[in-house]
Amino acid sequence: MSPEVRTRPAEAGRVDLLARFPRLRRLITARWFQPVSMLILLAPFVFAIAAGFLGTSAGNRNFGIVFVWIVWWAVLMILLVPGLGRVWCTVCPIPAPGEWLQRRGILVPTGRLRKGRRWPRRLRNMWIQNAGFLLLAVFSMVILTRPYVSATVIVSLAMIALLTSMVFEKRTFCRYLCPIGGFIGLYSMAAPIELRVRDTQICVDHRSKDCITGNENGYGCPWMVYPGKLDRNLDCGLCTECLRTCTMDNVVINLRRPGADLGLPSKGKGLDEAFKALIMLACSMIYPAVLFGPWARLKEWAAFGSGVGWIAYASALLLTALVVLPGLFWLAAASSKRKSGCRISTRRLFNDYSHTLIPLGLAAWIAFSVGFVLTNGSYALSSLSDPLGWGWDIFGTSDVGWTPYFSGIAPGIQVAIILTGLVFSYRTGLRIAYRHDPAGFSTARAVTPFVAFLSACALVLIWLYLG
Repeated sequence: MSPEVRTRPAEAGRVDLLARFPRLRRLITARWFQPVSMLILLAPFVFAIAAGFLGTSAGNRNFGIVFVWIVWWAVLMILLVPGLGRVWCTVCPIPAPGEWLQRRGILVPTGRLRKGRRWPRRLRNMWIQNAGFLLLAVFSMVILTRPYVSATVIVSLAMIALLTSMVFEKRTFCRYLCPIGGFIGLYSMAAPIELRVRDTQICVDHRSKDCITGNENGYGCPWMVYPGKLDRNLDCGLCTECLRTCTMDNVVINLRRPGADLGLPSKGKGLDEAFKALIMLACSMIYPAVLFGPWARLKEWAAFGSGVGWIAYASALLLTALVVLPGLFWLAAASSKRKSGCRISTRRLFNDYSHTLIPLGLAAWIAFSVGFVLTNGSYALSSLSDPLGWGWDIFGTSDVGWTPYFSGIAPGIQVAIILTGLVFSYRTGLRIAYRHDPAGFSTARAVTPFVAFLSACALVLIWLYLG
């Protein structure tokens, strides 16, 4: 085993957070930490569902809409995903009931884990997650404005998670079906946090593989991942079971350089992952046009104000996400191959360079979420006092009117975020080009078409926020 592999985390300048902060390690490895966190978060989601069905039909006054799509979404996209990667998956309450039924317990490992079926091999990819996200996307304005529809969506996700847990093994829903988990996993590769092993040779030599089979301290990896071969954040749900079960103290949570996973070769990288990045980037461009743009007719169509109009909107969104942007990105890959003279196939270039879309896409979603929460955040104060719209005034804030915050500087903040993401995308492109051509002879020619594509997307985003 080469020294580069054995000492990979330390050599790359990573900081072992659990060694640096022993109290953090004790908290994360405590058997109660994850289920208690899930239970705490389950309560507001259940109330959000109840509010959606029983509360006011005015979305901006309903706790179900305000809590999920303003407060939770802002925390997720502005703080959790860019800063802590898949930490939401650590505490997400949606798969909790099914997982507890699988385990026949909550706090203490019972050793009687119900064995479900294995997920079909041909479906072990992100295509269903991509389809699920697009389905939510085309109905997004309806979900955002009609509380009962929002509640129905949350209940549907919870029921699918439960039924999946009853038929299939472990976290199959989270790994292959959850439309939210799909993009969290994609963007977590840009986060400065990772779960890895300290020394891969220890994993090779250790025969019992408790991280896979489980022991008296915890369960085998619910995400069906072998930590010894984990090289990126996409597939790890940060459930921390391997931290509890590893008897060799070889699993670590590192602080690292943001985007350390991007541009690295991986056996799991395919068209499904590339299309996820393109779908997310397309939606990050369409949503600002609908919610912040001057086109009232477009917003009406997206909210199902007209059946024909909604079909036009849905068709435009799907064409942009599945045809226009992928087609342009494929042309960039073909141009890169032709200009650089590399012998790598266009399809592989398309897949490899799709990682350049992740920093810009994440930045675009952060910019959108910042604008959304600054514009609509004041609704949280009124809905907190009157969550069902029944005339309550619990905290004396029910009469707080709509007040956009920092409207004068918000566009500047959004543009700065997008430009930052663009710079990181450029750097990722150079990293990929150098990996294909270590001598650097054709780096500029190889990366130029992708730089042009990314720059054009960034200009569209900037125009939407400044226009």
